[in-house]
Amino acid sequence: MDGGGPSVLERPAALSAEPVLQFAEVTKRFGAARPGGTPFTAIEKLSFLVREGEFLSVVGPSGCGKSTVLNLVAGLDRPNEGSIRLSGVPVTGPSLYVGFMLQKDLLLPWRTIQRNVEFGLEARPISRAERRERAMRELARCRLTEFAQHYPYQLSGGMRQRAALARTLAIEPDMVLLDEPFSALDAQTKLILQRSFAQTIHASGVTTLLITHDLAEAVAMSDRILVMSERPGRIIEEIKVELPYRDDPIARQALPRAREAIAHLFQSLHLADREA
Repeated sequence: MDGGGPSVLERPAALSAEPVLQFAEVTKRFGAARPGGTPFTAIEKLSFLVREGEFLSVVGPSGCGKSTVLNLVAGLDRPNEGSIRLSGVPVTGPSLYVGFMLQKDLLLPWRTIQRNVEFGLEARPISRAERRERAMRELARCRLTEFAQHYPYQLSGGMRQRAALARTLAIEPDMVLLDEPFSALDAQTKLILQRSFAQTIHASGVTTLLITHDLAEAVAMSDRILVMSERPGRIIEEIKVELPYRDDPIARQALPRAREAIAHLFQSLHLADREA
């Protein structure tokens, strides 16, 4: 550590110089929720890049606009000011090439796991055989091959989240968005699933954007972390995580420098003062 905070990472050599995602001076305002209410600005003049193959985490206090960022990337909402580009193309609506994972797996209970993984491919002009091939490839990557013909109720919560990741990767997205996908799990399952996700995402090379309240998780899984302020959300710090084991969060969290980085994030967010 230099200057009291985590040292700056060099970008991994495998990452492309061309950004997959670009936010340029993005502001998002929301009107009053009810008559007589007060409109508010969720995020203000947000600018950042995410490069090919990079794993970026966004952390910040509740209500700072983290979920707004994901909704804007996914094309589920539009900015009031600024621009968002995905693979060089302006984001004007939902894209077939953005995978979005939520806290719940949202698997369809009447479909087998294989057919759940195929679901996102059914709107594409590909054959049934190719859909099956892609689904089985991603189930193998997520170590779920033997459960392909099971139904969601027959799987544990962690296995269902792995199936949801397989479904997300099957569409071969330009970017995967993770909205706190481990927050509903018990502590042991969470650690195991973090490692499983990290290994799968690292092997696939997919560009990933995670929002999380778990600062240890952000350090354990990311190449880079953006720290947001309270609303209106702005980027107040960028931390490049120069640590090994991005594909093994458990091993990374055991490193002394990981603990220093986590402590620095707590300090950045003033969480230590609030707890005192």
